[in-house]
Amino acid sequence: MDAVPARARGYVAAVALSAVLCLLPLPATHTPWGASTLLAALYAACEHAVRRRFGGTFYPVLLAGAFLLPPAAAALVPVPAALLSPVEHRPVLLRRVWRAAQPALAVWAAARTHCALGGEDAVVGSDFPSALLPAGAAVLVFCLVLTALDGGLRAAAGLLPLRRAWRGQLARTPAPVAVHGLAGLMMAVLWRSPYGPVAALLVLLPMGVSWWVFALYHRERAAHQATIRALVQAVDIKDGYTRGHSERVGHASVLIARELGMDDDRVEVLRFAGILHDVGKLGVPTRLLRKEGPLTPQERRIIELHPEYGHEMVRGISFLGEARAAILHHHERLDGSGYPYGLAGGQIPECARIVAVADAFDAMTSTRCYSRARPVEAAIAELERCAGAHFDPRMVGALVRALRRSGWHPAVTADEPAYGTPPAERTPSTGAPR
Repeated sequence: MDAVPARARGYVAAVALSAVLCLLPLPATHTPWGASTLLAALYAACEHAVRRRFGGTFYPVLLAGAFLLPPAAAALVPVPAALLSPVEHRPVLLRRVWRAAQPALAVWAAARTHCALGGEDAVVGSDFPSALLPAGAAVLVFCLVLTALDGGLRAAAGLLPLRRAWRGQLARTPAPVAVHGLAGLMMAVLWRSPYGPVAALLVLLPMGVSWWVFALYHRERAAHQATIRALVQAVDIKDGYTRGHSERVGHASVLIARELGMDDDRVEVLRFAGILHDVGKLGVPTRLLRKEGPLTPQERRIIELHPEYGHEMVRGISFLGEARAAILHHHERLDGSGYPYGLAGGQIPECARIVAVADAFDAMTSTRCYSRARPVEAAIAELERCAGAHFDPRMVGALVRALRRSGWHPAVTADEPAYGTPPAERTPSTGAPR
């Protein structure tokens, strides 16, 4: 992100200016500076601990500020944490400004909503369930503002087209933030109770436990990902002519999935599917993978077992989900002439149809021991020619649109070959790898 587009910089500047405008009423507002300072310090401490150990964002203190403070004062709570916390990537100043301005606007809007619905009186009087409605509305507004600002930045930075910048974002935000909002409401009620701020801090204990459990889940996921990397490295070592192919197929699968508007969870699964699609080659004799002459029918049948080998290897990795089906079926063809089961049309899982297009595209645009890389345009033309018979036209169209927008930079994945060597075994029309 060193070279941030001018539009993105302008967008961040506009959001920062809006946040400053939200803070302007502070001198004229009866601001409880003691509570504001304590909440800001507490939020900064929680953010530092959570980001350092878990890599997330801790909203209960922020939302407690929205329930306890005037809007302008609430907007000030996230600013010290953003300005003081370490930034790992450049540009540092721009990232700090964004980290301060985005939550400041979101918490300001939440506080305004909470006050407008009479939430302050409900919190002071510990009036349940009346306090839940304004708090719930405030949390919803908080989610909407965060999502709107985040989607706007994605679009301004050119990471996603404008029509898809917000797609699927809001559906994932309310559930976790609602839990944080409930904790924030409990903090606010205890803060206003005779027990005071000390009692309010006790709410953070169960939240800390939940973050610890969350961290354990992510450590387990990281262990699975390390296993995946090891498997891919093993495939690259065994079939050195396709070194890097798996990662590029994963990248192309992500391009297709995002163009189709899939949510981030499915995009991640498709990335894993692309990366692991050839893991079954570990069960194929190396001499067949590196054979430069034509394969015998028996040798071809052995190689065509690699999707089933791969499926067996990863079936115990539960978080892969539908990626396992992609590994098993990525050599099926739309007309039913593929393998291992000869599925046709809609019988082929969607994820497998995506990986099939990504796989063939990278094979055609990479230099192998038996073929020179084709230009991207030639590979696209070949995919479009085979769409409907071999490939799903919808997936081909999605990849073409993504490539038109972001381009493709294929790498040479083998030593310079002796061109003219006959391919060991390729799909006749596409040059797809065995």
